[in-house]
Amino acid sequence: MERNIMQELAAWKDMGKSRMPLLLYGVRQVGKTYILREFGDRYFKNSVYINFERMQVAADFFQGELSPDRIVRLLEEYFGQKIVPEETLLIFDEIQACERALTSLKYFCEEAPEYPVVTAGSLLGVAINREAWSFPVGKVIMKTLYPLRFDEFLQAMGQRHLVSLIREHYDSMEEMPDALHREILYWYDRYLFIGGMPAAINQYRERESLINVPEVQSLILNAYTADMAKYTVDSESTKIRNAFGSMPAQLAKENKKFQYKLIRKGATAGLFGDSIAWLVFSGVVLSCERVTRAQLPLIAFRDISAFKLYMADVGLLSAFTGIMPENIIRNELSEIYRGALTENYVAQTLKAGGYDLYYWTLDAPAAEVDFVIQKEGRILPVEVKSGEHVKSRSLKHFQKTAASEKMIRLSRKNFGREEGILAVPLYAAFCL
Repeated sequence: MERNIMQELAAWKDMGKSRMPLLLYGVRQVGKTYILREFGDRYFKNSVYINFERMQVAADFFQGELSPDRIVRLLEEYFGQKIVPEETLLIFDEIQACERALTSLKYFCEEAPEYPVVTAGSLLGVAINREAWSFPVGKVIMKTLYPLRFDEFLQAMGQRHLVSLIREHYDSMEEMPDALHREILYWYDRYLFIGGMPAAINQYRERESLINVPEVQSLILNAYTADMAKYTVDSESTKIRNAFGSMPAQLAKENKKFQYKLIRKGATAGLFGDSIAWLVFSGVVLSCERVTRAQLPLIAFRDISAFKLYMADVGLLSAFTGIMPENIIRNELSEIYRGALTENYVAQTLKAGGYDLYYWTLDAPAAEVDFVIQKEGRILPVEVKSGEHVKSRSLKHFQKTAASEKMIRLSRKNFGREEGILAVPLYAAFCL
């Protein structure tokens, strides 16, 4: 599968001696190992791959002095191949299993930048937030790999030409020919069910059927639940699983603000705040915080007590709730839950595009804009509608409050302009 992040990795390689080790975040089974090994195959003469969970002997090399020359020499002896500066890519996988390897990145940065080092790990965000860890602050470049966006999904389905068409019509805001519009919506509906996890997409691509996709997604969800037990103590594990289990209920309501009472009776932020933080740091969920003012910079006006949580992948949300493919294709879902899937899709698309997630509300009159992003020194409100019947009352209230130059409404309708609002099809969300 072709991933957008490959271009960023190639640019990192070309930085030469100013290059720092690269640390790749990402939820489990999002394709971190695959993309790093593919990167090594494409852009380097050879690569040395170390999985610290499986290769304890290699992990032991980092228990002594953390001199890059010493480590490189030991790795050469162990793997029986020459490690050549600028030509050999060092891949440290599951680095959370070897804290000393994470610490060594500081010395590769300072003493041996000629050795390109990339690292990845499951629950890396959780691991480096532990107080005991010595994280090489300022000595690594951090990037995150997200589930495949819709444009990447289309390419994986052999529909690269549709990606180009979508971008062209977004730039011009001219209507897409109706037949093409309906064809892309066909793929969009399948993406809502399949999502962007590589294993689920591969299952659909190989079988050309949606029937077995939920089985693959369930295995991924089970792996997430197993991690909650593996990397925490029992008492905390139970709370994390309870918080995670409330996700469908959190999204199956008109107001999708996270409510602790839906975890269990008597639940509070004091009891479950750390559990929510674990889910966010792990990458399993995405947090979208409320802003009290639609002014720059948005981060200065966030209200940390009011937030929404979305699944990292819309396909996993579909699997979590037991939705069948025909429920989406035949439009058999409740309006509220189709709205939840649609919002989740937009949230993960914006996050993969590099945006922090915020939403905006107004008490009187009551109004809410689903997403507010900060783009090129401007504030851009994004309203999300799951169907074609749309109203934009909240956007108009937002414009009066923030005097926004541009407003976006995502829906199933074709491209167009309506009363100062850019009407953008949901399938073009990646263009933002």
